[in-house]
Amino acid sequence: MKRYDFVYLFDVTDGNPNGDPDAGNLPRVDPETGHGLVTDVCLKRKVRNYVSLTKSDDNGFGIFVQERSILNVKIDEGYKKAGHDPETAKEKEKKKDKSQPRRDEIASIRATMCQMFYDIRTFGAVLSTGANAGQVRGPVQLTFSRSIDPVIALEHALTRVAVTSEKDAKTKETEFGRKFTLPYGLYRCHGFINPFLADQTGFGKEDLTLFWQALENAFEFDRSAARGQMVARALIAFEHDSPLGNGHAHQLQNRVKVKTNKTDQLIRHFEDYDIEVDEKELPDGITIRRLF
Repeated sequence: MKRYDFVYLFDVTDGNPNGDPDAGNLPRVDPETGHGLVTDVCLKRKVRNYVSLTKSDDNGFGIFVQERSILNVKIDEGYKKAGHDPETAKEKEKKKDKSQPRRDEIASIRATMCQMFYDIRTFGAVLSTGANAGQVRGPVQLTFSRSIDPVIALEHALTRVAVTSEKDAKTKETEFGRKFTLPYGLYRCHGFINPFLADQTGFGKEDLTLFWQALENAFEFDRSAARGQMVARALIAFEHDSPLGNGHAHQLQNRVKVKTNKTDQLIRHFEDYDIEVDEKELPDGITIRRLF
C-alpha cells in the first residue's frame, strides 16, 4: 500500500448536508466565519452504506458500525471466530488479567475483526466496549469538510393536512413543521492514507479501490428530501512513492485551488467555481491521480 493525501469536493443544492442535532437539525456552520461544515463521521457513514450495498458480509466486507447493530455482539462474534470464548475473556477483564497470553489473545481477535469488517480495517474502531479486544487505529482518516464560501441557512415553514390525533382534529386542520436548507454550498474535505497502519489492519488494494468508488458514489444511494441534490464533484489524490512520504500533506493539498469565477453574482452552481491543480515543481516521487 502506498501513502496518499487527497482532496475531495462535493456540493449541495437546496438541501441540508449534515444537520446538527444540538441545534434543531440546522446545517452545521462555523459561527465565526459562516462557512458550512460536514463531519468526518457523516462521510464515513456514506462509505459504510455503499460497501453494505455492494459487498457481501461473508467475504470480509462486513460493517461493524451499522444502523441498529449491537457492537458487543459483533465483538463476541470476533472472539468466537478467532477461537476464543468471550465470556471467559470478560471474567479475565474483571480480574484485571494483563498477562502475556491475554495480550496475545487480544491481538489475535483484533486481527480477526480487521479481516471480518471493512470499516474496522479502513477507519479503525474501539473494540473494548464488551469483551475487550483493544482498539484499532485505521489507515484512512478524514477531516471535517468546510464550504469554500460562507453559506446561509434558510428556514422553511411546512404544513401537513393530516393531524396527529383525534383530539387535534377537533381544534385544527393542519400540522406545522420546519425544514432547513442551504441554497448552495461546495465543500472541501482533506483525507490521508497511512501505509504503515494499512499493513497493520490488512487494508489492501481492493479495499482502496472500493474506498475511491464509495466516495464517488457516496450520494447516489443517499437521496432524501434534505439531500436530493448532493453530488461528488472531484477527488484528487497525491500518491507517494515512499511509504514515509515524498512531500508534506498540507503543501500537496494546497496545490488544489478552488476559486469562484463570479464576483458580482451569488454563487448557486458548481460551474461558478474553477478548480486548478498546481503541478509546477512537483516533489520527486509524487504522482497526481485525478480519480474523478
